[in-house]
Amino acid sequence: MSRIAGIDVGGTFTDLIVVDDATGEVRIAKVPTTVHNQAFGVIAALEAAEVEPASLDAIVHGTTTTTNAMLERKIAAVGLITTRGFRDVLELGRRTRPTPYGLKGKFVPLIERRLRLEVDERVDAEGAVLVPLDEAQVAAAAKALIALGAESVVIHFLHSYINAAHEARAAEIVRALWPNRYVTAGHTIVAEYREYERGTTAAVNAAIQPVLHRYIERLQSELAGRGFTRDLLVMQGNGGTVSSGIVAEHAVATVMSGPASGVIAAAATAMQAGSTPGEFGNVVTYDMGGTSSDVALVLGGQPSVSSDLELEYAMPIHVPMIDVHTIGAGGGSIASVDASGMLRVGPESAGATPGPICYARGGTRPTITDANVVLGRLDPDRLLAVDRGVSLATLEAALLQHVGTPLGLGATEAALAIVRVANDRMAGAIRMVSLARGHDPRDFALFAFGGAGPLHAAALARELGIPKLLIPARPGLTNALGCLVADLRHDFVATVNQPLEALAAGRVGEVFAAQIASGRALLAREKVAVESVVTLHRADMQFQGQSHILPVAIESTAITVDELRAAFASAYWKRFSVELPEIRPVLVNLHTAVIGRRKPVSLGAIAASRPKATLDEARRTTRPVWFDTRFHATPVYVRELLPSRARFDGPAIVEQLDCTTVIEPGNRVEVDAIGNLIVSV
Repeated sequence: MSRIAGIDVGGTFTDLIVVDDATGEVRIAKVPTTVHNQAFGVIAALEAAEVEPASLDAIVHGTTTTTNAMLERKIAAVGLITTRGFRDVLELGRRTRPTPYGLKGKFVPLIERRLRLEVDERVDAEGAVLVPLDEAQVAAAAKALIALGAESVVIHFLHSYINAAHEARAAEIVRALWPNRYVTAGHTIVAEYREYERGTTAAVNAAIQPVLHRYIERLQSELAGRGFTRDLLVMQGNGGTVSSGIVAEHAVATVMSGPASGVIAAAATAMQAGSTPGEFGNVVTYDMGGTSSDVALVLGGQPSVSSDLELEYAMPIHVPMIDVHTIGAGGGSIASVDASGMLRVGPESAGATPGPICYARGGTRPTITDANVVLGRLDPDRLLAVDRGVSLATLEAALLQHVGTPLGLGATEAALAIVRVANDRMAGAIRMVSLARGHDPRDFALFAFGGAGPLHAAALARELGIPKLLIPARPGLTNALGCLVADLRHDFVATVNQPLEALAAGRVGEVFAAQIASGRALLAREKVAVESVVTLHRADMQFQGQSHILPVAIESTAITVDELRAAFASAYWKRFSVELPEIRPVLVNLHTAVIGRRKPVSLGAIAASRPKATLDEARRTTRPVWFDTRFHATPVYVRELLPSRARFDGPAIVEQLDCTTVIEPGNRVEVDAIGNLIVSV
């Protein structure tokens, strides 16, 4: 495969990068997202880049279809068949409340109670059958759910993670009766203990499976109508890709697909950045788009992966995903003064339509983007996908009306306040993935991307004491790049839940071997070319009596009990600086990631630069930009024209098609060999 397209659909824009390894050609596009049908935005991006789908060897696609469907509850009607006496597990949940204080708040379960049916069967926690499966009741329940209007169904039996025989047989019976393919057996999604989390994850899968399947069919139809007949791969939340032919089977794995692709691109780019390979192996990734900001941690070139995502209150999703923390602060986040006189920025967003006021599409409420225009950081005449901008006076009047006058501030001060509040929220998100988990931000570089990330990165780095910024060649298209560089990936988990001294010799190796075999079988089903297959392993462990678990990296599938105990003690000390030799360690779960490495993509070509001989030739103009307490006469550089290895000091503005980068006074910039900006703060 030599000509590959990476396409990422965001809340505001749909991004595309096409790389042809044979010729070195790179094409890019950034078009507004078509919210009503994302497939149209994908086609529009290909047309904007003047790329014929028939000429492509593969398309790798990151989508927000499933995430949006869950957040907006635009999902399928789901039925549940479960163990008698346990129909309400998914509604009872854990000992939490929607609001921390007071008996208020509401929770709407994914599956209505009338669609939750029970059958006779029971397996105990050791896997022994206590009550045989009543097959006639399963068939009757399936027919009843069809009559009640359920589009998809979940089969979720108690302790099926340890013995899946009843669930597997029930799935056979239901599939013979069900009018479509949307049948989810819980153990095939998560084979892990904790009935509530496992059941909720399976319910999410069933709720979005029809949504994803219909979207992929529409997209494939649109592409096929334009001559595309090759591989369509879809990004997953774990940072890997999966063939479109089987993606709907594990639809839940595509939740957070978009944010994951950005982290994968950041990890790949950071490992090649700088003067020596691996110089930027540890980075905090910061992706600010039009709707939200996502932050994550990359250690030694590997993104942090977690199985503890809670999409919203009482919505845990226990499948491995890149550990991304998201807040509702993007370029389109709306600023307002609440009833108490406090300035609020987000989470409400102007989105793509009508968008910020400066987009001239009917927006009337000021956003972070509007504030950056007033402060001189964005050029109102060069905004992407804006044909006819609005005057600076119009922006200032809106800022005064909605923010300045209520707070007793002028227009410039109001804009500065909006940016300060937004920066504070984003700095808090970075602390959540670093300081809150035992990592010092000063030991990392800040990898800033997204359409708005480099606008704010310098201020965030200064706030957090981060010494270096890394701005990739195409910040606003980084998520699309992530689609290009991502490998195929399948994750597996198995519950053991035994103290180490009770663990049978060779048990860990047996579990890992079975997981590896399952992963290789899935890779074979996908029929996508890979250069090699690698596996990553980890264990979830805890001290006996604890409720929370700690992930422990496993280097070898032949690890012994003593080595496992030592690895857990080391991980516990690193996280908590505490030793507890008198308490027994427990092995809870074993995880395996089976990764099919695709042919690597050349990152140097992505820069698509046409450098000038000198820095002065790359300067487009000078304009006043607000820093600290006043406007500074600030040089504006064209990113694509910057000479290789160029060096310059702030203040400066660096502009390109997909992004604007702000360099604060006193910061020093160097352009590395593959077009990244390395900024010393």
